[in-house]
Amino acid sequence: MKFSCPKCSSSLTAKAEHAGRWVNCPGCDQKIMVPIIIEEKPAGSPKPASQRGSVSAAATTSLPQTAPAGAKQPQGPATSSKPTSGAGSSRGGWIESDPANPNVWIALAIGMGVMAAMHLVGFIFKGTYIYTILFERGWVNFAESFVFSWGIGILILKYRKLVHQRNALLLDVLPERLGREITSSTIEQFIEHLYGLPHRLRDSLMVNRIRKALELFETRQSNSDVAHMLSTQSEIDSVRVAGSYSLLKVFIWAIPILGFVGTVLGLSSAIGNFQSVMGGAKDIDALMGSLGGVTSGLGTSFDTTLLGLVYSIILSFPLSALQKTEEDNLNNVDAYCNETLLPRLNDAGGKSGALTDGADLSGVMDRLVAALTKAQSQYLTDLNKTSSLVREQVENLERRATEQSALVQKTFVETMASLQKATSQTLDTNAAAITAHVSALAKALTTLNKVLESVGEKQVVVEVPHSGWFSRLFGRR
Repeated sequence: MKFSCPKCSSSLTAKAEHAGRWVNCPGCDQKIMVPIIIEEKPAGSPKPASQRGSVSAAATTSLPQTAPAGAKQPQGPATSSKPTSGAGSSRGGWIESDPANPNVWIALAIGMGVMAAMHLVGFIFKGTYIYTILFERGWVNFAESFVFSWGIGILILKYRKLVHQRNALLLDVLPERLGREITSSTIEQFIEHLYGLPHRLRDSLMVNRIRKALELFETRQSNSDVAHMLSTQSEIDSVRVAGSYSLLKVFIWAIPILGFVGTVLGLSSAIGNFQSVMGGAKDIDALMGSLGGVTSGLGTSFDTTLLGLVYSIILSFPLSALQKTEEDNLNNVDAYCNETLLPRLNDAGGKSGALTDGADLSGVMDRLVAALTKAQSQYLTDLNKTSSLVREQVENLERRATEQSALVQKTFVETMASLQKATSQTLDTNAAAITAHVSALAKALTTLNKVLESVGEKQVVVEVPHSGWFSRLFGRR
């Protein structure tokens, strides 16, 4: 919401929940009131979805006023903060209270009541150790009780806020009777359902987060944008809850420190009284009175430390339990948004793959271009990987072919050498055998001629080649 300062005409902006509050103008330091928004539109005329949640200068009446002397700041806008449901209602959210940080002054008032009750109980038991430690040990014990009671008041208010948040988890925020899927045609019904929830429970972490998510989805029609917003809001809520325990942790730190301060004061008093004892050692009555001061100082010293330690322990246990429960509640809200809300959102890229009525075409084209760019980048990456694999396989094939060719050539040379050697050995063996047979045949013919000559017959003349000729023919050259 935008408005201007009536004195220096500075252009200012503020959230809708700040309407009606007094603020200081940063330009002239003049105290002015944030203008109250008044809708001016005919009855029954529905507000377009594109204008819901926005404030038009023509449809509002801004009434910045300077604060009169002594004027107090109102706690909220003068108009009703409960928007009515229906198609014609304006959507600007509602005033969101702090879900984690309680009002420290209300907590202080509760703490003062707790402290009064504690001292009333101590007064009832007058004469006991409880009365002594609460009323007779000096201002340090009162300070410890004050801080402890204030912390108890903060825990009480935080517990009430936690109960409120846990009760809101029981609401049927996204009823299935309005539709199983949340699309551009049904989103308005779901938002109107949120605005129709009980006013006491709709101002909660879960309802506020889902309302913001649905109104963003109504504008952007993008599941990814909604998911990012929910994640960011979850981190904001976690930091807010963690920061709400800062003051309590300071109290737990301060209470024992106050006990140590009381210890120092008690020891100082005891030492001073001990000097008096040493000075009046001859007077028995004075000696006894001085010893009473010493013991009183020592009692203050020990009792303040004891009370501080007891208070810090008592305050630590509910603080840790409450913090754990509050973190579990945040986890439940995150789980509901991630497991129930997001799966039911159906943008233009949903299951049907078609454009629904009122879809943001420019957003669809942007997402389509982004998807194509991503697919192209992935295709180029895969193509480069495939090319590298093919190149590597070709290099391997070339290397293997070269190695195989060298192996074949080596084997062929070795085989031919072995064959030549075996052939030479075979020819030498055959030549020797033939030579031996020819020599034996020549001897036989010679013997036959001699026999024929002795009987007077005609000699058989057979020309037998000389064995050397066969050796030269079949032998190794």
